[in-house]
Amino acid sequence: MTTYELAQVNIGRLRAPLDAPEMKDFTNNLEPVNAVADVSDGFVWRLQGEAGDATDLRIYGDEWLLVNMSVWRDADALKAFMYQGVHRELLARRREFFERLSEAVTALWWVPAGHRPTVAEAEDRLTRLREDGPTAYAFTLRASFSPPAA
Repeated sequence: MTTYELAQVNIGRLRAPLDAPEMKDFTNNLEPVNAVADVSDGFVWRLQGEAGDATDLRIYGDEWLLVNMSVWRDADALKAFMYQGVHRELLARRREFFERLSEAVTALWWVPAGHRPTVAEAEDRLTRLREDGPTAYAFTLRASFSPPAA
């Protein structure tokens, strides 16, 4: 029997370079937020580059687009992390750090347990969500789908 875990990607177009003074609150909180994620109930994995976070990785070949990706037990575990503590505070301030984009910036999809998605895979899922809307292939928290039948 195959079990599934929930992969998520979210992207943001930087308002300024990461080392700019106006980005200091964002960059200073990356490590504490990631530390909370790493020990959160239902957390499985997160994308990391050489610095231990994903700030050195990009998506769509765009130097201004940060990518964040993680895998969770299920949507409830992801939401519990997203809407608490420092992450919640930074989420509320996201317009200070990232531009508003007209296209979807977050996509979710089910992966077989143990699978670690790549940035290319995340790009494909986000593109499909933008083109087709929510489907079992790529969806949102508001329009979610159950994992595939085992």
